[in-house]
Amino acid sequence: MSIHRGPTLPYHIIASITPCPPGWLVQGAKVQGATFAPERPRVYPTFPEVLDERPNYELLLVNAPVGYRDLPSDPPRLCDAEARRLLGARGATIHNAPTRAVLEGRMSWQEGGLDAVTATLLPRYREVAAEMSPFRQRVLFEGNPELSFYQLNRDTSMRRSKRLAEGRDERLDVLDSHIPGGIDTVLRDPPPGVSLRHQLDSLALLWTARRVFGHGARRIPREPEWDSEGLRMEFVF
Repeated sequence: MSIHRGPTLPYHIIASITPCPPGWLVQGAKVQGATFAPERPRVYPTFPEVLDERPNYELLLVNAPVGYRDLPSDPPRLCDAEARRLLGARGATIHNAPTRAVLEGRMSWQEGGLDAVTATLLPRYREVAAEMSPFRQRVLFEGNPELSFYQLNRDTSMRRSKRLAEGRDERLDVLDSHIPGGIDTVLRDPPPGVSLRHQLDSLALLWTARRVFGHGARRIPREPEWDSEGLRMEFVF
């Protein structure tokens, strides 16, 4: 069974997917051999619309949980815990994923012990969960921008938050060093409702998507961990 649909193209299309106020920010790129060409970003109102795009994306990296624990009493996902340890001070940006009990509405986010940021993103997470299956994990992976920047910055965490001008400049510098001349067009005239912070995250995740496509990405944890629905719980970076 093949998941490839649409015309055969002389290049491959990959993308990162980042939640943003209008919906989902999708940062695509064409890949052909050593050529890596980011395109102008697009916003899709819903997650299924990203998956239904034609020509279809051959590989996707989403900034949202893919696998889940069942109950708040279960231990946190190992990928979340290991990512926090790896990032040090920046590990505070790695929030525990909600459990299926919260995701399915059997518990409130307060009962599930979630922070307000994660609670705000629950509608987006539900969109992803509704579309996921072990088969789809052949082409759709979970990432995190801070892990992507860690790898881009030679396995060193960013020093400052991207909410600060210094932090944004720090990220622009490291992106420009890996995608020389390729980010100016992407960052110019962002879609309505999309901030520079969202764009920086999406570009870092796109770089990771390229690494996954080229079979060069790392995984946390190294030994696979699956949830009750057979989904891998892992980060790639």
